[in-house]
Amino acid sequence: MSSPRVPIDPDVGIPDLVRSLTDDSKRLMQDEVRLAKLELGDSVKRAGKGGLWLGLALGVGFVTMVAFTVFLAALIGRVVNRHYWLGALVTAVVELGLAVWCFKKGASAFAQTSFTMETTRESLKDTAHWAAHARDAAVPLTGGAASSDVRLEARAASERAPQLPIDTGR
Repeated sequence: MSSPRVPIDPDVGIPDLVRSLTDDSKRLMQDEVRLAKLELGDSVKRAGKGGLWLGLALGVGFVTMVAFTVFLAALIGRVVNRHYWLGALVTAVVELGLAVWCFKKGASAFAQTSFTMETTRESLKDTAHWAAHARDAAVPLTGGAASSDVRLEARAASERAPQLPIDTGR
């Protein structure tokens, strides 16, 4: 996606260039904040789904395990000559294995969610690089042909600012 070309006026003064740079910087920072909000919202949504699965596993697990524990302990105890302690022990081992499986499923949902906002970090690096280049290009002007070249270079640097497509979902 390319940005529209802005006509370059070699007679533009320093105050106009500074004003333009300030306006571009404000717009760029607003885009950065908007991007961070969108990325954070997406990460929180995915983490919420993982939390939902963990909560669901916990609730269903409690209800089911109480009933199943009593049933399985009684069944195994009855099979091994009414040694219900052995039935309870075997049941506990089986339930522990099931709990580990549910925990791993929920933890993997959290592990897949990135909370570091990679896109925002990368965009901020580009912005810092652009700002450093624009600052280096804005050396003190001495007048004459050299000042016109510096103005053109500063204007070209501001045009190379990253243009971020922002979709607010509205």
